[in-house]
Parts: sequence; C-alpha cells; structure tokens
Amino acid sequence: MADISIIKFDEKGLVPAIAQDYVTGDILMMAYMNRDALEKTLSTGRAYYFSRSRNKLWLKGETSGNIQEVKAIYYDCDKDAILLKVKQTGVACHTGERSCFFRRLDKKSAESGVKSQKLANLNILSELFETIKQRKNASPEKSYIASLYAKGLDKILEKVKEESFELIHAAKSGKRDEIVHEMADLWFHTIVLLGQKDISLQDILDELKRRTGVSGIEEKVSRKKA
Repeated sequence: MADISIIKFDEKGLVPAIAQDYVTGDILMMAYMNRDALEKTLSTGRAYYFSRSRNKLWLKGETSGNIQEVKAIYYDCDKDAILLKVKQTGVACHTGERSCFFRRLDKKSAESGVKSQKLANLNILSELFETIKQRKNASPEKSYIASLYAKGLDKILEKVKEESFELIHAAKSGKRDEIVHEMADLWFHTIVLLGQKDISLQDILDELKRRTGVSGIEEKVSRKKA
C-alpha cells in the first residue's frame, strides 16, 4: 500500500481529485477524496470519491456502470491535489457527456462541447480494443472476434491482407463511402492483430509520440542502426 500520509488533506479531511483519460488525456471530472476514498481506490484499482452533499464514500459507476479503472495516481508539487489516470467505461458526467468539462467560458456557447466530443470520438478506438480483448475468450460459435482468435495468427493476417486490398480498390474507385467503410474494416482487423500479440493501443500511441518531430527518413535510419 502506498504511503498516503504525504497527502495534505484540507481542514475537512478532503483533497481534490481530477480524473483524466489515460489514453486520450481528456480531463473527465473533478471530485473530492478523503483518506478512506484514496485508500479504497489504491486497494481496489477502482475510483472512489467522497460526496460532500451526501457525506459518504461512493464508487464511481456503482449505479450507472460508468466505472473508472485506475491506471495510475499522481499528486501535485504541493501534495494537495490528486490526478487519476483512468480507463473510463461509458461517460464520466451525469449529464451524459463524456467529460464534465464540456462547456466553455471563453467562447460562444455554440462552440461548447466540440473539443470534448472530438476526444470522445478518439476514445472509441480504446473502447473497441477493450471489447476485442474481452471477446478473445468468448465462444467462437457466438463471436466473430473469438472465431478469428480460434483460427490463429494466419487467419488474422489473411483478413488484414484482404481488408488492405479492399481499401486499395476502394481508394482507386474514388468512392468516399467505400473508402470509409474499408478503412474501418482494416482498422478493426489490425486491432484484432494487436490483441492477438498482446500489444496495447498505448504502445502504438507511444511509438507515434516518439516519432513526433522526426522526419520519416531519419526515423527509418535510426531503426536500422538499432
């Protein structure tokens, strides 16, 4: 168990806790934790908070199912605020928005929620990946994903190759809807491949981040040297 004695709870025994999507970086919500909530979060890997209005501990998603699986916990330089890196199931906000921070104060109201929605769209890949991992152990007779895993790597690679050719054909035809459809199919099957090899989306994102600001030529040369 981590030593939480370093955290500076306020005079009411509370500390603000910010939840952030561990893949997209989207700020999801802010709530408060007391010592019990923090200890419970650390011991279970699920986000617990303290409700000031109800004066009680609560598990995020206990009634809605929108749980937060905690990937990492940080504290700030003054030791009086907590940052939770979480995998959010469903939405974080009780309004139905992905993030509680969907309204902007410095822009016209018509622009509110746009950025939040874009980040939510990015999170679809993360949710898809988690679904694919869960279906890995499902019945091959009832799950297409499970049937691919049951048939092994060669079958998955065959599907990736097939979808690649279909995307190329769609691109040459110039029909936008077909390109979108075939690209979605290709992404889906490449994510199945990642799951088969136990490679996470975060691994791919980290690699793309590593390449940011590096020319493609230089990057390829560095890989050959390694």
